[in-house]
Amino acid sequence: MTTVGRNMLKATGPFGVVLGLVSLIVLFGCVEEGVSRRGDQRREEVAGPRLSGSAATLGQGPLPGETGPGHGGHDEAEAGSHEEDEELVDLDVSTEVLFSLRCEHDLKTYECPECRYEVGVVKAPAELVEGGLIETISPQRRAVTTPLRLTGEVQFDERLVVHVTTQAEGIVRKVHVALGDRVERGQPLVELDSVLVGEAEAAYLEAKSLLELARRNLERLGALRREGIASEKEFLVAEQAVDTATIRTEAALGKLVRLGMPAPVARRLTRNTATGRLVLRAPSEGVVLQLHAVAGEIAELNESLATVGHNESVWVWANLYERDLARVSRAHARTRLEAEVRVKAYPDESFTGTVDYIAPALDERSRTIKVRVALSNPDGLLLAGMFADVDILLPGDRQALMVPAGAVLEDEGRAFVFAHHHGDYYVRRPVAKGRTAANWTEITEGLDGDETLVAGGSFLMKSDVLRSKMGAGCAD
Repeated sequence: MTTVGRNMLKATGPFGVVLGLVSLIVLFGCVEEGVSRRGDQRREEVAGPRLSGSAATLGQGPLPGETGPGHGGHDEAEAGSHEEDEELVDLDVSTEVLFSLRCEHDLKTYECPECRYEVGVVKAPAELVEGGLIETISPQRRAVTTPLRLTGEVQFDERLVVHVTTQAEGIVRKVHVALGDRVERGQPLVELDSVLVGEAEAAYLEAKSLLELARRNLERLGALRREGIASEKEFLVAEQAVDTATIRTEAALGKLVRLGMPAPVARRLTRNTATGRLVLRAPSEGVVLQLHAVAGEIAELNESLATVGHNESVWVWANLYERDLARVSRAHARTRLEAEVRVKAYPDESFTGTVDYIAPALDERSRTIKVRVALSNPDGLLLAGMFADVDILLPGDRQALMVPAGAVLEDEGRAFVFAHHHGDYYVRRPVAKGRTAANWTEITEGLDGDETLVAGGSFLMKSDVLRSKMGAGCAD
């Protein structure tokens, strides 16, 4: 027990002890309040204007919810009533203010590697731009397009595929490939047993045998003619027989080739190898895109048994009504028409292509004109046979400020872009967007047109700025 306590106990007894403890508690409370106030004043002097996370509290006074000396509950109530007005995100603050703020590390906030994200600033060295990881572009004034909605169907680009068919009806005995296999030119695909091929092989072997006999007879008569035993007429008849047998042999060989048998294989035919079996081979290298051949089934004439080729690009055949023909054909004659294609398999995605052909005739059954849209399909997402909605983008007379669609991002319902400020620093700026078509987005507010914006790699910058939300999974 302290000296003060002993003296109080002697002087006043137990009641005095109680009074002494109360006095000590009051004394310690006053000291703690004074230390707290001095700490708050010191923090305000050092911090100055600041942005807190993605919310900004601009000004030198206490933060909302804090109270200064002598104000009490009135200041707390007033701060609470104006809290929403005082909290701003970096998108609501001018770049001049953002680049003048200082952080708790006594640095310019945009220069601090730990705090710059709070003011929406990203530092991207020039090497990233030069290396292509970040692409920049300036806004462009482009004609505002009007979409014309059509329906269509995805088909293979016929310049890149080959349909494998048979010229001889037969039974499928063996299928050498599977759907999706990559094949080389000449690789076996399907084997057929065909009566017609067997008959053609027999005819070729017979013709080849007669040709051999005719040649031997000609050699024998030639020797007899030189000895004066055979007449000239007999020799000429023998020559004619050789010519006839040659023609028949070549005709039989040609029939086998037209049925699908390679000429070298046909020439090597013998009685032992002539089985009436036809091997259909890949006409070019590529991927087996379609396969209809099944072992044991009958393959009919001109029936596609397999499709080999590539689908890195596809066609969409759209149906254009006669009433819209004039607008589309005239616009197509003046400029390259772009089109956006959507399919049910990917409802949130659109695929951009160009109109490269308008049919010269009207389909009598549907009373529509076929319009072909060429599309790049590097990932193979578009499959032949898919139904599609096609928007042909007809250019209008009005011009608008536009940026690539990938340059416009969103955070909590607000659209923004990353604009170059100075040096290696980029800052996100709010924009109001209009219509998006052909991967270009109209900007109605927020840009003057002379800015340098990030078009490629902007999502990486967004992730860096919203790092405070990444842990909660909100940076999408």
